[in-house]
Amino acid sequence: MYIPFENLPEESRIWIYQSNRKFSDDEMAEIEGALQTFLENWAAHGTSLEASFLLKYNRFIILAINQEVMQATGCSIDASVAFIQSLEQKYQVDLLDKMNVTFKNGEHIAHKSLIDFKRMAKEKAVTAQTIVFNNLVNTLEEFNENWEVPAGESWHSRFF
Repeated sequence: MYIPFENLPEESRIWIYQSNRKFSDDEMAEIEGALQTFLENWAAHGTSLEASFLLKYNRFIILAINQEVMQATGCSIDASVAFIQSLEQKYQVDLLDKMNVTFKNGEHIAHKSLIDFKRMAKEKAVTAQTIVFNNLVNTLEEFNENWEVPAGESWHSRFF
């Protein structure tokens, strides 16, 4: 069952998928519709999940469930990954590779391989003050507090 993202409690479980490229506005509208349909039917052991999504910067898909109502199970998580894989196929993007880093470069959002990001840190092209997207956050509360943070305050700090 879909609910508005802002109605989810802070303890809600989230999954963040970053695209290796920016989606067009038309693609975002299509993805929004597909997400709405998927979440309306997303269930765990036959019980509807109270779920929502957020699309950010034409690049991130954030899925969330209210775990107080029903927790995601292996099968429901598998269903969400299969849905994300279908988006990868349709839009020819990479959404599941966790070995990439997305960060702010002025007003631009950059996406680099982990190896390239390490090299940029060594060359001081990015610094501990560079705003990175910490996609390892697990709850809505962590997302709100620690998703967009200076690299020096996230797991990226090991590169400086």
